[in-house]
Amino acid sequence: MRYPLQKLAAPMLFAAVLAVSAAPAGAPVFENEQHRYNINWPSGLSLGEAQLSASMAKPSPDAAGRLHLEFTLDAGIPGFTVSDQYHSEASPDFCSVEFQRKTTHGPKKTDEKTTFDQHNGTASRETPGGGKSELKAPMCAKDALAFLYYVRHELSQGRMPPQQTMFFGAAYDIRIEFLGTQRIPLGETQVEADRVSASVKGPSSEISFEVFFLKDAARTPALVRVPLALGTFSMELVR
Repeated sequence: MRYPLQKLAAPMLFAAVLAVSAAPAGAPVFENEQHRYNINWPSGLSLGEAQLSASMAKPSPDAAGRLHLEFTLDAGIPGFTVSDQYHSEASPDFCSVEFQRKTTHGPKKTDEKTTFDQHNGTASRETPGGGKSELKAPMCAKDALAFLYYVRHELSQGRMPPQQTMFFGAAYDIRIEFLGTQRIPLGETQVEADRVSASVKGPSSEISFEVFFLKDAARTPALVRVPLALGTFSMELVR
């Protein structure tokens, strides 16, 4: 039973990065954005909740403005809890400054911070116990949350980001494919959404899943479907 719960966190986070449709008139403004999701078993019963939020700190004479991005997920079954917290600080053009993640998957806990040196092209991972490693990073390197908002911005302008690397502790390769438009349930209504498949590959793991995005200006992720051994788990937007 632990396998599906441990596999849910990363797809639910990565899922928000994908969207395809005709471009709206203007780019989305990610200020005071908050979305809540239900995490569901294949049967439809609830496993827990997730939240995605964004805000923008205004620039000052001494510092440029920054995006503050958050994703949290709390789910579980009796005897096994999944509790994830992710926080990103990024520049207005989505270049990462810092990424923090704290996760609890049953008895396993992770607490680490990645600091990005955009000038020197590095991403340094640190843990409270003193562990440290350094990875090479591309120009304007992006953690998973910064990458999420960068992709939503690009797609709102009619541009499809190519396959590329993002950072989620380790470096991950992500590839997306547009599968068409279809109607999905949202609360008590049916809405049109863009269906996208995603393939994410890291140093020791690989997963594929589907995401459905609303056709609004912000390209809001409405539904995520993750196929696992016990069935297809989902994350559904609450309106």
